[in-house]
Formats: sequence, structure tokens, C-alpha cells
Amino acid sequence: MRFVKLLPLQALFLIAAITISSHVYSQKVTRLQCEHLVNPIGIDMDNPRLSWAIEDTAKGVAQTAYRIIVGTDSAAVSRQSATTWDSKKNNFKQNIITMSGAKLAPFTKYYWQVQLWNQLGKPLPPSAVASFETGMMNMQNWKGTWISDNNSIHAAAAPYFRKVFTAAKTVKSARAYVAAAGLYELYLNGEKVGNHRLDPMYTRFDRRNLYVSYDVTAQLQAGKNAVGLLLGNGWYNHQSMAVWNFDRAPWRARPAFCMDIRITYMDGSTETIATDGSWKTHSGPIVFNSIYTGEHYDTHKEIPGWNTVNFTDTAWSEISLRATPSQKITSQLMRPIRNVTKIPARSVNKFSDTCYVFDLGQNIAGVTQTSLTGEDGTIVRIKHGERLYKNGHVDMSNIDVYYRPTDDTDPYGTDIVTLNGKGALQFMPLFNYKGFQYVEITSNKPITLTKEDVTGWFMHSDVEPVGSLESSNPLINKLWWATNNSYLSNLMGYPTDCPQREKNGWTGDGHFAVETGLFNFDGITIYEKWMADHRDEQQPNGVLPDIVPTGGWGYGTSNGTDWTSTIAIIPWNLYLFYGDKKPLEDNYGNIKQYLKYVESISPGGLTTFGRGDWVPVKSSSPLEYTSSIYYFVDATILAKTAALFGKSQDVVYYTALAAKIKKAINDKYFNATTNIYGSGLQTEMSMALQWGIVAPELKSKVAANLAARVAADGMHLDVGVLGAKAILNALSDNGQAETAYKLAAQDTYPSWGWWIVNGATTLYENWNIQAERDISLNHMMFGEIGGWFFKGLGGIKADETHPGFKNILLEPHFVSGLSHFTASHTGPYGAIISFWKRVGQTIEFTATIPADSGATVQLDVIAGQHVYLDGKLVPEKLNISSGTYRFVIK
Repeated sequence: MRFVKLLPLQALFLIAAITISSHVYSQKVTRLQCEHLVNPIGIDMDNPRLSWAIEDTAKGVAQTAYRIIVGTDSAAVSRQSATTWDSKKNNFKQNIITMSGAKLAPFTKYYWQVQLWNQLGKPLPPSAVASFETGMMNMQNWKGTWISDNNSIHAAAAPYFRKVFTAAKTVKSARAYVAAAGLYELYLNGEKVGNHRLDPMYTRFDRRNLYVSYDVTAQLQAGKNAVGLLLGNGWYNHQSMAVWNFDRAPWRARPAFCMDIRITYMDGSTETIATDGSWKTHSGPIVFNSIYTGEHYDTHKEIPGWNTVNFTDTAWSEISLRATPSQKITSQLMRPIRNVTKIPARSVNKFSDTCYVFDLGQNIAGVTQTSLTGEDGTIVRIKHGERLYKNGHVDMSNIDVYYRPTDDTDPYGTDIVTLNGKGALQFMPLFNYKGFQYVEITSNKPITLTKEDVTGWFMHSDVEPVGSLESSNPLINKLWWATNNSYLSNLMGYPTDCPQREKNGWTGDGHFAVETGLFNFDGITIYEKWMADHRDEQQPNGVLPDIVPTGGWGYGTSNGTDWTSTIAIIPWNLYLFYGDKKPLEDNYGNIKQYLKYVESISPGGLTTFGRGDWVPVKSSSPLEYTSSIYYFVDATILAKTAALFGKSQDVVYYTALAAKIKKAINDKYFNATTNIYGSGLQTEMSMALQWGIVAPELKSKVAANLAARVAADGMHLDVGVLGAKAILNALSDNGQAETAYKLAAQDTYPSWGWWIVNGATTLYENWNIQAERDISLNHMMFGEIGGWFFKGLGGIKADETHPGFKNILLEPHFVSGLSHFTASHTGPYGAIISFWKRVGQTIEFTATIPADSGATVQLDVIAGQHVYLDGKLVPEKLNISSGTYRFVIK
């Protein structure tokens, strides 16, 4: 009998052991990245960051240790016998580390593999082998000389360059490294290299230039090869006149470039084809190009075969040698700009055989690709705009307001093409982009166009989508889509304010929208580049301009804390979203220097250094109040950052400074009797709640007063950009989620939804669609709503004590206006999913937590309701590990 009783128990243990064993081996190490990129080439740092994730849907999966092996032989790495670097087994629970202790060589491909141990202490199968490849590593490793043509900054035609070289032996691999001041397109044997647009990214050119690395092995041929390069002006040689004074930028010069093509032969030898005095140059069909206005193209000046081996270049000129534009040439390690989405024209309105207007159906940033056929001498103008006049023609009055042309040869937002009558031309500008929905094509001679002849290309930094959203309210879904359209339209290697009128890196717009960006897209490489631009632009006294980069505009008296707090807020958000300390480490001294300046002009703790609540509906909040709150935010971030790096003296100092600022704000602006800030405006109340000015025990009272104010304002917004950043969070985080949702879902003026019901496919610059100024139709400064959907409805929030979503604060709000809502964000550990729906009087909430992370769940429960998990009563607040959990609230 004893044996019979034990057998089932033994069988259960055996089944459990088999299940655990098989589950261990179903766990997979994935998403290996170096410097937040997959298998990058052109790594320039001695200590690159390596990261990974575990793929597993089971509950309780966690990493307890890791080992990383790095070497130059992939087979040796697979055998775990590589010699470059071995971290050894390390009981570290984060999934991003900085490689250290190994000297990396330039121009070298390294392979790496991760071994993890799980929550049972069992080793997982090693990851697949990933790679990264170093680039120059040091400016002294460049072989090439900077070259240009022989023209001045006023020459209009874009210069073409070429050289023929011979690959004398069997090629194993080849890399092209291109640095440019201006923009370029690179060709090898007649074919474009890569699919990037507008390379290299815009920087402060006299302080830092970027180079791009390409694998050109497949395009190199045995024997003779031809390399061709076309240079555009970009922001380097700004010939168009506008209020931003880029034509007077201190770096301005004729575009130039430097290139090394490094060939490795099968016998192990190397050869570098570099820019030098042997290159040839000539002008061509791009007779004018401006990043700001448009591109002009004359087909009579085309040069067939100019970038091929057999082309005869005896008529071409010698190049000129140039000095290096800056003493810092670094690798462009970021997601590039590409033609991402093809958007066919939705309709065409033919006014005559010399005038057509096309509608893409949505507002985008990018270019048009146009098929043109006409007789010799036909001049075609391709004008881009966001609006139409009542008569159906393109209206540019809302986007050309800052343009200051000296004549009529450079029309705004317009490409000009001259045809030679020799067949169809597929025209797409190379060195410009616009913000537009409508395209008006006019010509001096009749041409025939159909809807199929115009295609829009939505062009932006090609960041990976990491967020998704779906709800029972179509307006919310459209708002999320439109917000993402605006965000991407304003991501061109740096965050911009608008893609049509300015293309400027306004600092305020950048940090107002940073959470929206990071919830929806993997944007860290773009933001890290932009923070380097901040460091380049910062004055010795700590002052930053309010557009970055800048040619000198923006160092005035209004570029204060509400805008240029980017220097602190963006690195802090990158830390929260990615768990990566490097952005904070890189900018620590800059934040400190910035605060030192603000403190020097604000001895009492309050400051008027700022722009204020830009473009409010009707009410203006005090500049001193709003600027001082951002001063507090910066001091608080620096105190927390100092604690991360063990800088104890800075912790004490900046904690005290933050407390001083907070006290000064509350002493002057808070009425303890009424629990109202200032005069009780929406911006005043919401900013105090959003940014931690309100004492914890008073938050619910202040939030109730804010909700009452919103109700008194007709359940509509009365905020500018600072209030729009704060108000939804201030309400939903403090017991007023219903009011927050009603604001977010409002569809009458003034509201986000008012834009949507009036046909918007992007966010606008002004609540008033009929305003006389500040009326761009593709702006990002009111874009916080896109992040709030994830936080205020899905409840997905970063936990600053366990950043990178190592622990998730999961606090969904089951607002009465929705029957269901889903938000998903793929963070460093994997997909976080928050899904809830109403079933009668019951709410069903499903949470998915990725492997190797956990969550603190806080659920809204009204009186008489209880929370059940798998049928068992659980508290309203509890901690869960990885896996999928189904809660019922009834």
C-alpha cells in the first residue's frame, strides 16, 4: 500500500522536473544590442554598452547572473573561448552593462554572446552570437583630406565629385566612412550606397561633425571601381534668408567632405581609397538646394554615367583641399532618416493643363516623388502646403511667415524642375524636406498629370515603434495616431517644432513631448545625439539657446528654465525608460553648470528666466511661477542624479536648493486656506501637482480644486504648452481621472479632439484653428497627450527606483467613458501590456509583465468592490512578477 501511495507523488515530482527543465530551455536570450543598435558598425567608444532581454511568457522568470564573452572570432565566441573580453559570471540583475577592461582596435569586427542564469540558478542556452564593428576610434586614423569644389558660399549649383580606383586583389570586405559638412549622397559603380536620407545629421558644425559607416563589400567589384559623391548645402551653407539667421552661422562655408574607403583583402592586407587632390569635381542638374525652401533641378545639365567607371571626366575640374571644419569627428551612431512610408496621392484637382493640386490625405514631413513629362523648356513648380484656399489652391500663409527672401528666385516650400523634352523624369529632391498635405504643380507649358504621377514619402528618423494603443473611443485612437504622425514628422536626427515653417530644434517642444516619443518609439539614439548638440551649444557660463543646434539665434533673455530644462529632463527620462545611466553621466556637468547660472540670477529661489505658458487659450500664468517650477525640477533631477553617482556633497547641496525653491514658490503662490495656487488657473494648479510642488497630504484637495476649475471652464482646456504638459497627469495621478479623460476626449473648442473632428491628421500649434499667427498644422508642443494615454489610461509608468521598467508602476484608470482600452509598450525587458474592459458592472483587467521584470499594481476600486486574481481575493495594491495576470474587479 505504501508503494501504491507514493507512486503518484513520485510521478508528480517527475512531471514537475520535466516541465521545469523543458521550460528552462524554452527561455531565450534575445534583443542583443550594442549602443542601443543591432549589430552596428562604426562604434567609436572604448567602452560600448551591451544589452539584452529574456524571451519567456511564464510567471516569475528572472535573471540572477550573466556572463558576456567578446572576441574577434565568432566560432571562438560560440565555444566560449574568445580572448578579447570575458566578464565572467556576474551576479548582476540589470540587462545593460558597459564593457570595460578590454582595448578595442579600430576597424575591427567583434562578436559577442550572452549567457544568463535564471531564477532557479539554472543556466539558459547561450544567446545567438551578435556583433559590433569599431570605426575610426580616433581622428588620427583618418587617411583622407577634406575636399570641396572651388566655389564660394554663394554658388548655387550642387557639386559632384568622382574618382576611379582599382581593387587589385580579391576583396574580403570593404567599408566606406564618410564625414561631411553639409549633406551628401554616395554612389559606388553607379548605385547609391545605403538607403539613408539627409546624411550626416545636423550638428554645430564648427564644434562637431559626424561620419557615417557603410558596408560596401557587395557593391565593390574586382578591378576598376568608380566612387561618386554629391554634396548639398543642408544647414551648413544656408543660402535662404529667414529670421533665424542661419545665413550668418559662424560655421558657414561651401560644403565639403572627407572619405575613406577601407578595403580588406583575402590575404589580410588592407588598402584605403581616400579623398585627396586626385579627385575631380563638376556642377550638375541640381542648380539650387536649400534645406529650408526647396530644390531646383535642370535636366539639361544631367550627367549620365557620372559615377561609373567608363565615364570620361576630362572636362571636370580639380578639387580644392579644405581644413577640417571642427576638431571633433565622431561616428553617427543613431537610427538614420529614411523614406519610411509611401503615401500615394488620394485625389487630384485639375484646374487646367498647367495647374494641378494633389491631396495626400494626411499631413506629413518628407518629399514628393513626381513623374514629369513635357516639351523642352517646360518649367514645373511643385509647391507644398498644409492648407487650401477656398478656391482650392495651396495656401502657404501659415508656414512662410518667417521667410525673408531677397528676391523671387527661391520660392518657399517649392521645387522647380526644368524639363529637356527627352522623356519622363522621376523627380525627388535629395537635400530638402517639407511639411505638407497638398501639392500644387504649375507649369509654363501644358503637361499631363494623373493621380498616380505624385507620391508622397513620409520621411523621418527611422525609429522602431515600441508602443501601441486601441480603445473603444475612435477619437482617442485617431488622436494617438495623429500625435505619432506629428512626433515622427518632427524627428529628423533631432526633435523639431514643425517640419514646414522652421525645422528648428526648439528645446521646449522637445522635452514636452519626450514621454510621448519614448512610449511610442525607440528614440534613445536620437535624443543622445541631441544632448551632445546641447553640450556643443552651451556657453561657458551655462546658458543654452532655446533652439539646438543654432547658428547663434536663441541666446537671448527668454531661453530659460521652461524651455532649456531639456538638459536635465531628457537625460532623466532616458534613464527612466531605459535604465541607462550614461545620458545622465554625459550631461551631469552641463546640468550643474546650467543650474549654477540660473541660481546666480535667482538668489531668492524664484526666477523669471523663461518664455512662459506659450499659446494659451485665454489665460496667462505668471512667468515667475512657471519658470520657478522648472528651476525646481532641474534642481531635483540633479540631486537624484548626484545620488546615483555617489556625489554626496552635490546631493546635500541640490536637495537643499530644491527645497528652497519649493518653499519660495509655496510661500508666494499657495493659499493654504483655499488650497489654490496663484489665481487658480488650470496651468497654475496642474503644474504644481505634476512637478511635485504640492505637499503630499494636500494633493487630493488641490486636484479637486483643479477639477472644479476645469468644470467651471466648461470641461475644456485653458492652458498653453506648460499646462498642456501637466494637466492630464495632474488630474489622473491625484484622483481625478474622470475629469482628465473628459478633457482628453473633448471634441469641441478648445481641445485636442477639436482638431481631429476638423480633419487634422497631426497636432496643431494653436487651439484656435482660425488664429492669425502660430498656426502650423504639424506641431509637437502640445504632444504630451500621446504619453498620457499610456500613463493615465493604461497606467504604465516607470519606477525611478527600478528604472528601465525593471519594475513597472501599473496604475490603470477604468474611466466611465470607455468600455475597453489597451496599451502596450515594449521596454528594455520586453512587452508590457495593460488591457481592461467592462463586462456589465465588472471590470476585467489583464496585465502582461515581461520576463525579468515585475510590477507594482494599484487598481481603482470604488466602495463595495473587491479585486480578485484567479478567483482569489487580493489587495488593491500588490506586487507581481513577470507573466500574464487576469484581475476581476467586482
